Amino acid sequence: MKNCGDLVDNKSAIVGGVGDMYSEDSATLDQPITPWTISVASGYSLMRDPRYNKGLAFTEKERDAHYLRGLLPPIVLSQELQEKKMMNLIRQYEVPLHRYMAMIGLQETNERLFYKLLIDNVEELLPVVYTPTVGEACQKYGSIFRHSQGLYISLKEKGKILETLKNWPERTVQVIVVTDGERILGLGDLGCQGMGIPVGKLALYTALGGVRPSLCLPITIDVGTNNEKLLNDEFYIGLRQKRATGEEYNELLQEFMYAVKQNYGEKVLIQFEDFANHNAFELLARYSSSHLVFNDDIQGTAAVVLAGLLSALRLLGGTLADHKFLFLGAGEAGTGIADLIALEISEQNGKPIEENRKNIWLVDSKGLIVSSRKESLQDFKKPWAHEHEPITGLINAVKAIKPTILIGTSGVGKQFTKEVVEDMASFNKVLYTHIYIYISLRSSQLSFIVILMADLQTPLIMALSNPTSQAECTAEEAYTWSEGRAIFASGSPFDPFEYEGKTFVPGQANNAYIFPGFGLGVIMAGSIRVHNGMLLAASKALASQVTEEHYEKGMIYPPLTNIRKISANIAAKVAAKAYELGLASHLPQPEDLVESAEKCMYSPVYRSYL
Repeated sequence: MKNCGDLVDNKSAIVGGVGDMYSEDSATLDQPITPWTISVASGYSLMRDPRYNKGLAFTEKERDAHYLRGLLPPIVLSQELQEKKMMNLIRQYEVPLHRYMAMIGLQETNERLFYKLLIDNVEELLPVVYTPTVGEACQKYGSIFRHSQGLYISLKEKGKILETLKNWPERTVQVIVVTDGERILGLGDLGCQGMGIPVGKLALYTALGGVRPSLCLPITIDVGTNNEKLLNDEFYIGLRQKRATGEEYNELLQEFMYAVKQNYGEKVLIQFEDFANHNAFELLARYSSSHLVFNDDIQGTAAVVLAGLLSALRLLGGTLADHKFLFLGAGEAGTGIADLIALEISEQNGKPIEENRKNIWLVDSKGLIVSSRKESLQDFKKPWAHEHEPITGLINAVKAIKPTILIGTSGVGKQFTKEVVEDMASFNKVLYTHIYIYISLRSSQLSFIVILMADLQTPLIMALSNPTSQAECTAEEAYTWSEGRAIFASGSPFDPFEYEGKTFVPGQANNAYIFPGFGLGVIMAGSIRVHNGMLLAASKALASQVTEEHYEKGMIYPPLTNIRKISANIAAKVAAKAYELGLASHLPQPEDLVESAEKCMYSPVYRSYL
């Protein structure tokens, strides 16, 4: 069976988890390592290196061996006590952005303690280091910027992107998260300040998926911004010009993509984040056959939502093909989810995907997407243009289509109004006819008694837009307006809500369930491409983690407290599919992929430096 070391090619920057220069990754947790290869006159440099700094946890022997004596107070603290102290500090901050800054400050000074906190307190800290707080952090990134945490590739680097990539201190990279900042969450064009997204996503790759931090590279491509507020902000950190488009934009992206492949090899996973719709679909289509690419907004969102739908069938009844879907929002997320749903239905019933699209309807800013609008539609919307009279407004579409499942990906808050939710609840009442046969013993006559019984079927409402302020409705609104019958899930977290004595736990369709485990599976297998079958495998693996106990609370996603176990199972299924499809290069296939995934996960526990 392979372990992490078996996935390493120490002579090549192309594949696998290449060991770092300090041999830290090939050592076991109880083996001492040397935190540098060149002798230094003082331990001062060691304390300033976030990867090796342990703060007050340096032991007496380490302080003597590495010239730290006198540079620290005399007390020695355990990592556990440091974690307790840091969590106490973070909880004292009432403003979420202040908590974010405290966590980022810790990441910049003590990497292992940062990940220890995040792993051990994932439900509490995930909203701090990622959505919804990361949205505000991006908006104010110029003002709170202290240290660079990734690579900035701007139009100034055109013609020398390969050189720029070589400035990154890590020779080997396995995962790149890249954005051009044009569509950050539901907040619009934030230009260069979108760097908070790649930094946050890669923190989750490590904390939730176990990918080593040294193998992760956040990148922002700066082609300008059309945000006038940022252009006039004296603290803005990006190019002060309007966005480059067309040929100039495409040439820069093409140079970037091929420079990445040349520098890091074919098996580096490039994850696109928060590109505008027109660029997101084009980039994915253009490079999916030549690079290992993944768009989290299109594919990751689709996989996590499909997992929720598969899980919800236990509460809704029937199969996906039995339900009618209505989307508010027909951009990257909406069409990506719809495509994966149709693909999964085709996998189940064997019918052509075109046939299975007919029960999936989308509403954009101009109304229901119908065939009479086809000529004016963008290419990615055209498959969803069905025969129907034109309809404007979500409420009119809801009344006409009568969906059983309503999904919001609009990026605009408060669109699921009371009328919309009440209508969803009213449509999903099904009358069942029960016929009872009564035989009279005296007259030997047969009597038929027909009883109509109303079964209050459950509507599924998914308000997926981020951050919280952009959610189509809140959990409280969904449960109250549906009289406690709706199953509810959202993109950003909502607290449990009590309605008429019953406590409902809202599901969070957070991409963090999918992309860390998906990426780990791709790396484990050494996959050379991403295939839709791998996305379906990830969705089914996530849905399988929901238990009866969770269903009783109305949950359609498992708790994030078990996220590393969940990620290991997703990674195993994704890797298995890559092997099955002939896309894997790490041969032979391990016998137990779950065990292999768990062994490969990064541990934030302090190491001994003796």
